[in-house]
Amino acid sequence: MEVSLVTTFVTVVFMHFIALISPGPDFIILVKSAIKNEKEKAIGVALGISIANALYIGLCLVGVGTILAKSFIIMMVLKILGGLFLIYLGVRALSARKSDYPHFSEPIHTTNSEAQFYKEFVVGFMSGVLNPKNILFYLSLFTLVLTPDISLAFNIILGVWMTLLVFIWDVGVIYCLSGSKVRSQFIKLTYYFDKITGALLGGLGVTIIKAALQKID
Repeated sequence: MEVSLVTTFVTVVFMHFIALISPGPDFIILVKSAIKNEKEKAIGVALGISIANALYIGLCLVGVGTILAKSFIIMMVLKILGGLFLIYLGVRALSARKSDYPHFSEPIHTTNSEAQFYKEFVVGFMSGVLNPKNILFYLSLFTLVLTPDISLAFNIILGVWMTLLVFIWDVGVIYCLSGSKVRSQFIKLTYYFDKITGALLGGLGVTIIKAALQKID
């Protein structure tokens, strides 16, 4: 690999990782799921977020991302839907009762593990897709660093790497929070933690919608 390509690869990886570790709606949802669910189920959120990122990476690579980002209506709808989705998650968390939270100190054996995994996957995917910052970030990243003379194969390698990095990072967070020592500290606080994250998600949703509607005015 040429020196220029190595430099480009390292630059993209570094910028992407910095953005990845920055807290946002996806991270809040990830932490919420990791603390509330078994890690096998919480991985569904990580997979959903990763696939949503892969979708936007692919759209940016083929040029569709530019069209979407430049469309005022599409971005406005995306922001409003994203805000409504966060509000929905927030309301669900805030309206849950203590009886809805199982005691995590004992092994949990459920017959609907696949259904719960799929549910977490949908939450993660919707969070990633309805977050307009994702497509704007990848679009700006590719526009800033990648030039027309860089091959499609190299771009695909970058896209695959970034998708894998998102998944690996998210799974790493899940496993860290799912450890017995960490989980034992959150067992009795899960209900209250869910309320806090619910309020944060709802607040973010309201802020996003408010900002979007102000642009219409």
